[in-house]
Amino acid sequence: MSSSPQDILVHTEAGVTTITFNRADKKNSLTEAMYATMADALAQAESDAAVRCVVFQGDLAIFSAGNDINDFLRQSAGGAASDDASRPVWRFLETLAAFPKPIVAAVCGPAVGIGTTMLLHCDLVYAGDNAAFSLPFVNLGLCPEAASSLLLPQMLGYHRAAEALMLGEPFLAEAALEVGLVNRVVPPSECNLVAQTQAKKLAAKPLSALIETKRLLKAGQATQVRERMREEGASFARLMGGPAAREAFSAFMQKRHPDFSQC
Repeated sequence: MSSSPQDILVHTEAGVTTITFNRADKKNSLTEAMYATMADALAQAESDAAVRCVVFQGDLAIFSAGNDINDFLRQSAGGAASDDASRPVWRFLETLAAFPKPIVAAVCGPAVGIGTTMLLHCDLVYAGDNAAFSLPFVNLGLCPEAASSLLLPQMLGYHRAAEALMLGEPFLAEAALEVGLVNRVVPPSECNLVAQTQAKKLAAKPLSALIETKRLLKAGQATQVRERMREEGASFARLMGGPAAREAFSAFMQKRHPDFSQC
């Protein structure tokens, strides 16, 4: 299943670049082509002095279901290594993590896998009261990505992070607010507007001060994040070829429950 050029919408106005997941019919699941578009959009926003802030948003009913499994398996079958640094997904994550300007996210509905881990690299996150966050990597025989194994324990504490990453069960907007993953919970119909309003406030501030403030906030962990992403990527690639992942993806394709008793 290929992506349409319209699966990611990029719009810049009044100093704010808005990146919209526009594949609601496929639950905003992300393909390699979509990651490439987002990585390019972030690079353009970074180099454009007129851009002061970036906003990520999805549909009012779904932020993102995470990776498009069919596209993911097709890329892997085509010989693309899961930890190949040139792959669009890793280019997107590294660009996102290192992006120097403020990033705001508006999250409504499910945010699965990378739909949640990418928020750890955003500066302000606003959630609809229908938001549900989940990190089901273990359920697919895989491990976390996006440096979430580093950043989640820092934010949630070890035990809550272990619960989120080892069980992979969804947690709702109010729980995300309690642990600091989101700044505010609002009705879904207001979520994008709230994010845009906050982005416009940021865009009116001096860019040099915003960039330096963000750099100082993240300075102590920038190297750790980069190194953890690479470590996770290597582990992800190894597990991708293992029996648990093969069983998980076979079960997905066959629409049955996986059996991990031999994994």
